Amino acid sequence: MTATALDDLPAGEKSTAAMALRAAGLAVIAVMVAFLLNNYLTFWRDWPGLGNLFSQLGWFGAEPLRRPLEDGAVTLGWIQVLIYVVLLAAVLAYVASTANRLVRSDARVLSAAAAFIIRAAFWSVLLIGLVDTVISFLRVEGLLAAVVGEEMTTQLGLSRFRGAYVHYPLIVISLVIAYFTRTLGFIWLALLVVVAELQIVIARFIFSYEQAFMGDLVRFWYASLFLFASAYTLTEEGHVRVDVLYAGFNERTKAWANTLGSAFLGIPLCWVILAMGMGGKASVINSPLLSFEVTQSGFGLYVKYLMAGFLAVFAVSMMLQFTSYFLSSVANLRDEPGKPAPPENPAP
Repeated sequence: MTATALDDLPAGEKSTAAMALRAAGLAVIAVMVAFLLNNYLTFWRDWPGLGNLFSQLGWFGAEPLRRPLEDGAVTLGWIQVLIYVVLLAAVLAYVASTANRLVRSDARVLSAAAAFIIRAAFWSVLLIGLVDTVISFLRVEGLLAAVVGEEMTTQLGLSRFRGAYVHYPLIVISLVIAYFTRTLGFIWLALLVVVAELQIVIARFIFSYEQAFMGDLVRFWYASLFLFASAYTLTEEGHVRVDVLYAGFNERTKAWANTLGSAFLGIPLCWVILAMGMGGKASVINSPLLSFEVTQSGFGLYVKYLMAGFLAVFAVSMMLQFTSYFLSSVANLRDEPGKPAPPENPAP
């Protein structure tokens, strides 16, 4: 069997261990998706949530609610529980129906999913940054009313309106662009950060002109560059690591280190970010997103709430990539085909 882009083992060569490892990795992603769906339903759509449901039932030592849930709310709570059950059952059914599938094939799919999320996020911050900068410039110079009218100018001064009717449509457009493109644009975004900073310097020291939205744009793009590029950097082995021991490991020991590191350090870190950042309505990710939080500067960009969302994008993309890294390392330990070939002339 050659090390080509094969997806399946020959018929009859299925491995129970490989199926269990695939199920474990995909179950992590299924639980993450269920958690995000429940977070949306609980805090954006006012569903009861699992915590309130379990308190109502007195499970896991939870104190009963002071105001019991109505029957309809209890039903919605059970639907939220069912989301976890259905997704986990779907993972088990998928693994059972693809028993001969290589572990490395699932790793590639998860890595591609992380890349899609990152592409969409980069296009989003690019389009939103440019459009919001134009709106803020026209507002601060008193020109916006001449372009869109007085009523729309008032509406665009409200963060909820601008978020719902300007930012969200741009995010949808970014998802479409990301589907049809395959470049991640890290170099271009890094260049745009430099250009955004350069225009501040030129405007301040040559034209004595500076507005709050100019600095906001730099911070908006700078934060996205480093948080969104993390998953891609992990794929390319670009993260700085302490190589005192790792550099001397053989390929199999490196695979073990990456497997255990992903399972016990990387994936739990992502769960900590999601659990703490989205555990309640006042959590550090949920609260700004729910209120469309903006900075206190009068005519800055209305993107502070999106920057809180960067943490969620970081955690989700890294969860996908760490799980992909885990499965890929397991595949290396199993000597599956498709392993990237080492450089022909490695540096001494």
